[in-house]
Amino acid sequence: MSGPIPPGATIGILGGGQLGRMTAMAAARLGYRTHIYCPEPDSPALDVAAVCTVAPYDDWVALANFARTVRVVTLEFENVPASSLDYLAELVPVRPSPSILHITQHRLREKDFVRSVGIGTADYRRVDGVGDLARAAAELGGPAVLKSAMFGYDGKGQVPIHAGCSFDEAWLEMGAGEGILESFVDFTAELSVIAARGTDGSIACFDPVENRHVHHILDSTIAPARLPPPLMAEATAIARRLAEALGLEGLLAVEMFATRDGRLLVNELAPRPHNSGHWTIDACATSQFEQLVRAVCALPLGSTERHADAVMKNLLGDEANSWPELLAEPGARLHLYGKHDARPGRKMGHVTRLKPRSG
Repeated sequence: MSGPIPPGATIGILGGGQLGRMTAMAAARLGYRTHIYCPEPDSPALDVAAVCTVAPYDDWVALANFARTVRVVTLEFENVPASSLDYLAELVPVRPSPSILHITQHRLREKDFVRSVGIGTADYRRVDGVGDLARAAAELGGPAVLKSAMFGYDGKGQVPIHAGCSFDEAWLEMGAGEGILESFVDFTAELSVIAARGTDGSIACFDPVENRHVHHILDSTIAPARLPPPLMAEATAIARRLAEALGLEGLLAVEMFATRDGRLLVNELAPRPHNSGHWTIDACATSQFEQLVRAVCALPLGSTERHADAVMKNLLGDEANSWPELLAEPGARLHLYGKHDARPGRKMGHVTRLKPRSG
């Protein structure tokens, strides 16, 4: 374990989206500078960073220059080429490690890993073509979901598979050369837990939360989740076990299904801040973004105590135009990301509403 990185140092962040923006803001509150590295010149994190590099993720000269200016590298976006992370890790500490990204960037490796530590997932099969898809659908039976093995988020690269559907059309719609077919899960709730693990092995988890999606995009998060206490404790234990098994240094968001027969099945892992953790900015002693800064800088982890219940609502596309009404609403905590183009489904901001803590 290396020693703490003191305030005044510069943290490198791969990715320039809203998660990077909010991480940079949390870092500044603790006295750190941030250097954002991303390919897009209009990224929202660039507005709040001390230093910015706009270059492709495979520009080795730019990556080397970036590494020379920072004490540690973290990320807000995990779809960075593995070769770029390996290259950076030779020059500067990268937290989370490239080995974790190797697992979580690929749905099959991710599912295999989760099961290897004794945690349940939906049934699944690897599919490398239309023939594999037909065989896997027959083996799993019932409705299923075809997903691209890599680079999928917010429902992208996902196609429902049902009786009578065309496997050829489904494969083309999925649009990747490698996929995974997952059995449909009959669930009562979608939930997530965000765990932090420090360089000293300490772990702190935020309360499990309930997530509601619309068209595969997170619409709202309810904190805490409205589940029986034993299931809440099990969800937290699963997140802790996965963070430990991965050797995480940083944050890990664990998305799960609560099934009708009382089980918890892990759906996805994200080793970075997560949309379902935005409520922590306003409702917890330490936000998920400050916790990431603490973890990657080898500082003591902060308290995850929830001082209020919360409902976080994403503002997608034109919904952000309601900002005057939200600013006038007593108790509403508005967060806008500084994006200029309000495309349908694009996350433009969020609003969090608090109420007295229950339990």
